[in-house]
Amino acid sequence: MSDSLHGKKVLITRENKGAQYFSKQVLKYEGIPIEVPLLTISCNDSVKNIEVLKRIDRFDWIFITSANGVECFFKLLNQNDIDFKEIKAKFAVVGQKTGERLREFGMTADFIPTKFDADTLASEFLASKEKPKHVLLVRGNLSRDVLPIEFTKTEIVYEMMEVYKTDINHDSKDLLIQALESQPDFITFTSPSSVDAFDRLTISKPNAIYVCIGSTTEKRAYELGYQNLISPPEEFTINGMIDCMIDMINKKENE
Repeated sequence: MSDSLHGKKVLITRENKGAQYFSKQVLKYEGIPIEVPLLTISCNDSVKNIEVLKRIDRFDWIFITSANGVECFFKLLNQNDIDFKEIKAKFAVVGQKTGERLREFGMTADFIPTKFDADTLASEFLASKEKPKHVLLVRGNLSRDVLPIEFTKTEIVYEMMEVYKTDINHDSKDLLIQALESQPDFITFTSPSSVDAFDRLTISKPNAIYVCIGSTTEKRAYELGYQNLISPPEEFTINGMIDCMIDMINKKENE
């Protein structure tokens, strides 16, 4: 079985920084990446967030739901001269890439779920760990409410920081139209917000295979009327998406 994208064109819709890694992986497997960043990410240095950070020593667990959350969390710590090396809390993160980003700041994830989504993070953590005393939930403005709902349901005391904001990158509209004229074989979505942005910036749904990073993103695409949807069965990562595309190519070649 071939382990190649065979020169297929892959439209990458995530924000600039995340798109770079995705493009490298597409090139590694002999595909053609087309980067069109449909989202912008900006850190949120609100007064409320700064007040929470000044009380960082009161938390025994810190939950972070994305790599963007990790980056903005530590950026805010640095901006406010808070030494993150003195953080005594344990870290629970949503997935492998978030854990890797955490290690870049010299910290280690104490809990990573077997399936990289908030639902599994909540269920597996609550099933295997003692009830935390005080949790800090670090997330973005568009994050789902799975964890807040579960924390409330199980009477876990928590505070929440929205450390970054995701917006639609309207400046990419012309670039997107141009990219779609090249008729990409695969269009990739790495979050429900990337689906929403694509839907807002396009007039019609192109005839392509839509590759979603996981079940939540696929559900959002389905709700908006997209068909030809595929997603990794287990590994909700960029590499999982690459494997998914390669499997699809191999199946078509063997038909």
